[in-house]
Amino acid sequence: MGEVFTPDTEADLAAVVADANAGPTPLQIVGGGTKLGLGRPVETAKTLNVSGLSGITLYEPGALTLVAKAGTPLAEVQATLQTEGQRLPFEPMDYRSLLRSEGAPTIGGTVAINNSGSRRIQAGACRDSLIGVRFVNGRGEVVKNGGRVMKNVTGLDLVKLMCGSYGTLGVLTELSFKVLPINEREATLVLNGLSVEDGVRALSAALGSPFEVTGAAHLPEAAGSLTALRVEGFAGQVDYRLGKLGELLGGDISVLEGVAHNQLWQRVGTVSDFDGTAPVWRISVKPGDAPQVVEVLRSTVGADVLLDWGGGLIWARVADGPDGAAQVVRQTVNRVGGHATLVRASDSVRASVPVFEPQATRLAQISADIRAKFDPSGVLNPGRMVA
Repeated sequence: MGEVFTPDTEADLAAVVADANAGPTPLQIVGGGTKLGLGRPVETAKTLNVSGLSGITLYEPGALTLVAKAGTPLAEVQATLQTEGQRLPFEPMDYRSLLRSEGAPTIGGTVAINNSGSRRIQAGACRDSLIGVRFVNGRGEVVKNGGRVMKNVTGLDLVKLMCGSYGTLGVLTELSFKVLPINEREATLVLNGLSVEDGVRALSAALGSPFEVTGAAHLPEAAGSLTALRVEGFAGQVDYRLGKLGELLGGDISVLEGVAHNQLWQRVGTVSDFDGTAPVWRISVKPGDAPQVVEVLRSTVGADVLLDWGGGLIWARVADGPDGAAQVVRQTVNRVGGHATLVRASDSVRASVPVFEPQATRLAQISADIRAKFDPSGVLNPGRMVA
């Protein structure tokens, strides 16, 4: 990793980046270090660690807004919100089990990868809850966009651009979020023993109903599959919606609450079924295409799967190989108009195949032009997203 810079102020961080730009000297951007296995390997002599920029700078429960520095541990943000009965709407997932990493995830890292969990189908992605950012671009200049209130309007929407940019456009220093109340009650309706095709059909029917499902997952397993539908709200509402969903779907149904309910969604939110080191892909398709994709991947590369977002998100662990099954996965997914990201693989595989879905020529040129504007010397996480 070489020399590590850990500034504790935005001004000091900007000075480090400005010096790197003058070199130019490439920097690897690190927060809690839990997601270094995502994207392509970054090989730099120097590292910029933002964990020194930590702390919640503004929290107004009545206004449903929170502002925190980028290095603030995600757990600290969630604990603070919980004291007021509130939460981040987008339910960020924990990658540590999947990537076999340690450390504490940060709120900046959450935004950098647009980390959005099972509740995305109802509450939107991380970028939809982000209302303001401060960051340092590749020249060492401090840039502010958005604000600290939900009604703020400030022209170009750099907030959305920075979310999911993997530290290649700027180093995040402060984030502003809208937050939501925690629901009074949560429960999960489980349909047992369905095939992938029948499970996706049930998930689609539930999501198309008026009964406001906030989680929709299918977990195939040797002992019998689980098709899970999460319902949240006031206690009476939850009872009513569970009953109506049961009438709508029929079959072998049970209801989980409390510890069992939490464990199920933690299992989905950490993809903990996929232990080991075999390659794991994150595949986005139309839910109706999921059964076809799963069938092909099972028969060709021995895939184990877990479906979220009503079947629109497929986690697939595949047999190890020199390309992490990239050719088969991409051909299969492209046939149905989806896209695939290689989430877990060895450094050599991640360096040799496109980790993110390859872009069309014109779109790739636009992306490169944007990176050149924000980071003209290419010092921020070079090669993280594209070679």
